Amino acid sequence: MKLLTENLEKVFRTELVETVALNGVSINVNDGEFVAIMGPSGCGKSTLLNILGLLDNPTAGSYKIDDVEVAGLKERERTAYRRGKIGFVFQSFNLIEEMTVEENIALPLTYLKYSSAERKKMVEEVMLSLNIAHRAKHFPNQLSGGQQQRVAIARAVVTKPGLILADEPTGNLDSKNGSDVMSILSELNRQGTTIVMVTHSKKDAKYANRVINLFDGLVVDTLEEQM
Repeated sequence: MKLLTENLEKVFRTELVETVALNGVSINVNDGEFVAIMGPSGCGKSTLLNILGLLDNPTAGSYKIDDVEVAGLKERERTAYRRGKIGFVFQSFNLIEEMTVEENIALPLTYLKYSSAERKKMVEEVMLSLNIAHRAKHFPNQLSGGQQQRVAIARAVVTKPGLILADEPTGNLDSKNGSDVMSILSELNRQGTTIVMVTHSKKDAKYANRVINLFDGLVVDTLEEQM
C-alpha cells in the first residue's frame, strides 16, 4: 500500500486554545516500505499516525492511499475504507479482556464477509505463525506482555492488510520480547506489507528502511537506515 501526504495540517481548537499538531507535513511511503517516525513527545507523531490510519481527518492538506484522495472522507466512509486494509498495533495492546485469544484475533473478521469456517481457518493460521496457538482459549490477563502483543499483532494481520500502523509497539515490553515483536514486524514487511511505526527507540528504528523525524509538527529530516 502506497501513502502520500502533501501539506498536511491538523489543528485542535477549543474556545480558549488553538494547538497546531501538524504544520504542513509532506511524506511519501512506498508500497512495501518499512518507515519509522521519530521525534520528541508532543511533536505530532501519533496525530500523524491517526490520520494515516483514517482514525481522524486532517484540518487541511492532501492524503492519498494508492493514489486515492481520502483526506475528506466522512467517519463512516473512513471506517469502511480501512476495514480489512489497515491493521493497528498499539503500545497498550488494546485487547478485550472478556474475550479469549482466538476471539480477540477473530474480531476484525466479523465485520467482513467471511464464513465461520473461513474465519476459524484464518485465525488458526495466524496463531500458528505467531506461536500462540497453545494460548487460544486463554484470556489476556492470563498472558505475559510479549504474548499479549503477539495476539495484538495477530489481530492486526489476520485480514491480510496492505498496511500496518504500529504506535510504540515495544513500549511496554522487556528487551527480549521487544526484539521478538520487531522481528515479527520485519518478517511481515519482507512478505510485502507496508509498515509505518511511531517509536522513541533508535534500536527499533533500525529495523525500518527509512526514518522520518518530526519536530513541532514539521518533518525536519528523513534518513535511510542500514540494518
